[in-house]
Amino acid sequence: MTYPSYDACIDFPDGLSPEADKAVPIMFVCVSEQDAATASLNAMQRNWLSSQGFDWKAGTPLLLPDDEGSIAVVLVGLGDNPQWDAAAAATALPSQSFVPDMRFAGSCCLADIQLGWGLAQYQFAPHKSPRIMARLVLTSEQRDVVVSAQIQGISLTREMINQPANIMTPAAIEAVARQIATTYKADITVVSDEAELARIAPAIHVVGRAAEVAPRMIDMRWGTEGPLVTLIGKGVTFDSGGLDIKPSRAMEMMKKDMGGAAHVLGLALALMASSQKVRLRVLIGAAENAISERSMRPLDVINTAAGIKVEVGNTDAEGRLILADLLYHAQHTSQEPSLSVPEDWYSPDFMIDFATLTGAARVALGTECPALFCNQDHIGTQMMEIGHHLDDPVWRLPLFEKYDRMLDGGQAGLSSTGSSGYGGAITAALFLRRFAGRDTNWAHIDVMAWNLSSRAGRPKGGEAMGLRTAFALIAEQRYRADAD
Repeated sequence: MTYPSYDACIDFPDGLSPEADKAVPIMFVCVSEQDAATASLNAMQRNWLSSQGFDWKAGTPLLLPDDEGSIAVVLVGLGDNPQWDAAAAATALPSQSFVPDMRFAGSCCLADIQLGWGLAQYQFAPHKSPRIMARLVLTSEQRDVVVSAQIQGISLTREMINQPANIMTPAAIEAVARQIATTYKADITVVSDEAELARIAPAIHVVGRAAEVAPRMIDMRWGTEGPLVTLIGKGVTFDSGGLDIKPSRAMEMMKKDMGGAAHVLGLALALMASSQKVRLRVLIGAAENAISERSMRPLDVINTAAGIKVEVGNTDAEGRLILADLLYHAQHTSQEPSLSVPEDWYSPDFMIDFATLTGAARVALGTECPALFCNQDHIGTQMMEIGHHLDDPVWRLPLFEKYDRMLDGGQAGLSSTGSSGYGGAITAALFLRRFAGRDTNWAHIDVMAWNLSSRAGRPKGGEAMGLRTAFALIAEQRYRADAD
């Protein structure tokens, strides 16, 4: 089969414009400032406001006319999450330029408006003409570099997840990683030769060897100063379930099973584009879990990079096998000359993996709140606090020790799934801990990576979840136990 090539774009619209000509003022107003904002209007505008019965519903804009019937000013009410109110306004307004008026915005800052406005720009409809969105006028001094970088990272994550599986192949994930590496002058190593991959990352090889597009391990490194942070992503570009094949409804959205890889590339892009002082390593296992005569079978015993033999409890639990090899390579040097990774890129100060790993996490927490597991209590506390503040939630679940014994129930090796059908998100995380280690500064995020319906600034389809939270944790070095 010939697969379509993928144009690895890492530059997305942010809805901002430097041009102020003919821009209409848009007044963002918090609840406590509504009376003051109303008083600042002229008599005709106040009468119009009254006649329209405007109730300052957050995110709903009201266009006030001038004497000639043109738009003179726009009012937008703000609620508890102003970024989403800005996103709602950006979507509802006509395609012209607006200049922000923050006099009555209270504690809301321009960065909140920029974030929501930028996230509202993302569209995935390649078969349709792009919708022309309203533009927000910001000078270069007003633009927040970190927010701009996050918009780019989140848009990349969404774009990768939304692509069909015949386009977003393991080779396409590599293409995105190489484009980021070229743009930001990062070093990158890719292992895709079959014999070499089977030797270096045998679990990744076993998961992807049945597919037409070969599996690969991607290792990207960027930065010269600061703590070493390693991002690890599951990149299963389509998950049929393997020989334990999924029913059709469960398989329908499995193009999103590379969401972990999309998250770490989006997060890496945001950290690089905002010039964070961090030494950043990105490890991705890219593979398709397909079906052929080369597929792994239930109860096969496979090798891992760590030398631990694993009994395959279910071929649909393939993501943890990929992550097992990556977690090992994050911490252990290799004698393989093709990896060419300097020794000082091991022993990370913090490592975090993203993966669309278990349905059990969705049963426990629903689709909009990723499950967080971590070795260090302060990581769980920090990430939940940050996520609540940013409205980018994660929720910590326990690495419940008594379930760890279930992984030792394999007849011929460590069981990949354990002996119980319950607590699947926990046993999956415990399996990963066997390779991450008990004492490492490690976090694991089990993410849906998909919006089932649209909300302001968060369209239906591929979604970055926990990315802004992880960015803040890393940028502020709050993963350190001694951090303020």
